[in-house]
Amino acid sequence: MYIAETDSLAVAVEPHFIAKESNSGVDYFIYSYTITVKNNGRQDCQLMSRHWIIRDGQGREEHVVGDGVVGKQPLIKPGESYSYRSGCPLATPTGSMRGAYHMQDAESRKFEIKIPLFFLRPDCPRYSASALQ
Repeated sequence: MYIAETDSLAVAVEPHFIAKESNSGVDYFIYSYTITVKNNGRQDCQLMSRHWIIRDGQGREEHVVGDGVVGKQPLIKPGESYSYRSGCPLATPTGSMRGAYHMQDAESRKFEIKIPLFFLRPDCPRYSASALQ
């Protein structure tokens, strides 16, 4: 697990390799990741947008910017956390991801929190049906 803390918010990432959806013969490797954002602060925070930097094993970078995460802009209350699962295809067997979430507090102040650098490798835990339950 990879963790980054920014002020009173912690972002934890757990990547998984999805072998059954990957095809090394055509350079197509699928990874999923589970993200948990925990609010250790004293006021509500809303996740407004994201900026991902995805790098494959040959150093090619792709930037992904958009509103919210998985179609939502979750409000995270003090002491609570928000988790979601998403995925990333790569043209190489290895790569990395990092980035930032753009947040807004209860007083409409905007700020950024760090998504930790994490690595995508076929030897990271395999994703299984039991992990979904």
